[in-house]
Amino acid sequence: MRRRHFIASAGFASALMALPAIARAAMGRDDVKLRAMLDRFFYARLDESPEQATSLGLDTGARARLKSKLDDTSRAGEQRQFARAKRELAALKTVSRDALGDAAKLDYDVVEYSLDREIAGQRYAYGASAGRYAPYVLTQLTGAYRDVPDFLANQHAVRSAADADAYVARVQAFAGTIDAETERQREDAAKGVFATDYILDTTLKQLASARDKAPDLSGPATDLAAKLKAANLPPERGQAVAALMRDQVFPALDRQRALVTELRSTATHDAGVWRLPDGDAYYAAAASAATTVQLTGDEIHRLGLSQVAEISARIDGILKTQGMTQESVGERLVALNTRPDQLFPNTDLGREALLEQLRAQIAAMAKRLPEQFGVLPRAPVEVRRVPEDIQAGAPGGYYQSASLDGSRSAIYFINLRDTFDRPKFGLATLSYHEAIPGHHLQVMSALESEDIPLIRRRGFYSGYSEGWALYAEQLADEMGVYDGNPLGQVGYLQSLLFRATRLVVDSGMHAKRWSREKATDYLIATTGIARGRSQGEIDRYTVWPGQACSYKIGHTVWVRLRDEAKLKAGADWDPKQFHRLLTMGAMPLTVLEKVARERIDDGKPTASSVS
Repeated sequence: MRRRHFIASAGFASALMALPAIARAAMGRDDVKLRAMLDRFFYARLDESPEQATSLGLDTGARARLKSKLDDTSRAGEQRQFARAKRELAALKTVSRDALGDAAKLDYDVVEYSLDREIAGQRYAYGASAGRYAPYVLTQLTGAYRDVPDFLANQHAVRSAADADAYVARVQAFAGTIDAETERQREDAAKGVFATDYILDTTLKQLASARDKAPDLSGPATDLAAKLKAANLPPERGQAVAALMRDQVFPALDRQRALVTELRSTATHDAGVWRLPDGDAYYAAAASAATTVQLTGDEIHRLGLSQVAEISARIDGILKTQGMTQESVGERLVALNTRPDQLFPNTDLGREALLEQLRAQIAAMAKRLPEQFGVLPRAPVEVRRVPEDIQAGAPGGYYQSASLDGSRSAIYFINLRDTFDRPKFGLATLSYHEAIPGHHLQVMSALESEDIPLIRRRGFYSGYSEGWALYAEQLADEMGVYDGNPLGQVGYLQSLLFRATRLVVDSGMHAKRWSREKATDYLIATTGIARGRSQGEIDRYTVWPGQACSYKIGHTVWVRLRDEAKLKAGADWDPKQFHRLLTMGAMPLTVLEKVARERIDDGKPTASSVS
């Protein structure tokens, strides 16, 4: 992306000139006023989030100072976010929505929705509720102890002495960030809010992995040493980081570990957030924030059970054609997972072979994307394994977007703590989910767009994005990638079944008071997914209530809208036109349904008014 499109607007004229000519011609004065306002929102947020500035490649020039800083994770920092959201919403209300063009109305609606939801999260004075609801400050998935080293390793580039100095400065700030979160967790614990015993066990394991090593062998020290060598820079800054780890970061980690150890001594084994203050309402809000639709825990549970039955029947039919006719679907999937021909060796060589297979799958799909998409991402996507220091508690796979300035590729991470958790028959569908045509295509279609405001290019709504990625898995199947490969199709259907099962177990734990053991046993019995991976999944849902529901609910919406558009178009159906919805940016599912149906009714199912 060309940098001139990311220069801050200084008024109507500069905001207007930052847009392509075709977009300028379609915008009225009120549209330009809104765009200038949203750009101000974006840059104000960027100034408060140095890590996002680095992630986007916007920590240069006037914002070069941000490259030396970390995000403020203190309670005071969170309160400043809420106060900023209130100011932004008040400013947004000064714009007359009725005076806006169609594209600007969409921008208005999406930003208003986000601000309303962010402000509503202030009701819960514990954990995090400004975006994704995460009730506990310190877990296997949340905490600077794991996030900062991962951020430095994968997003902080070192090409010059100034970059290296900024890296050292960030490590110097690391201890303060850890201590701020320790204090937040201590405050929450006084209210009875801290993670359950099994979550704290994994958290302690990961804290030990970060702490119990020589300072010069710590993640930041070895990472910077390698980057200095690659950049032909002297090694002294790497030694400075090792000293900072020894003198500042390790003592902060010791203080945090002492608190987590203390909390573990009194932790309960109850899995659900129902046990927390206002816990039932918290779960309803968390599920709504993740899915962007309104469903009760009971409704989510019933939907999950219905979809589990339907998908299981489809898998049963295919397995029977392969001579697998006995026992339940879950038991047959377990047996398939243990077949030697479906496993990579659990060795470094086996892991590398698995990664190579993922890369080949992505390369093959890339050649076929023009069949379905008229807009393709310019940024490449790499495949890497999850860093070993955090793999014990990390998700099975996740995506990190590319930078806006083209300096860093996107990354698809896969957790390879045990290759048994990743049998061959299910690998392809994971690649289609995390890379293309899933997250990479969806995220970069918005990030690389010049038609939508910066604040929306980076927008994330789990129901939209995870729903799209699951729809992408279905799309790959419809494109015939599994023709002649019935076990590959079983892997795809197992992925769908897995997401339907999430509806059951997430609502089971948080709304129906299921135990960790009941949820784990149900997941394994239903999906046949290996126990190690299944346990990690259940533990993830424990600390991110509602998030797991977004996949299948979002998928259901995307498929319904696609099928409606296809039926309306008849012989004129063009999937490329429908998929242009991605260039309009992420949005809540309720807004997506409105936008898509307006275009279906107009006979223009996806055309943006500024494209």
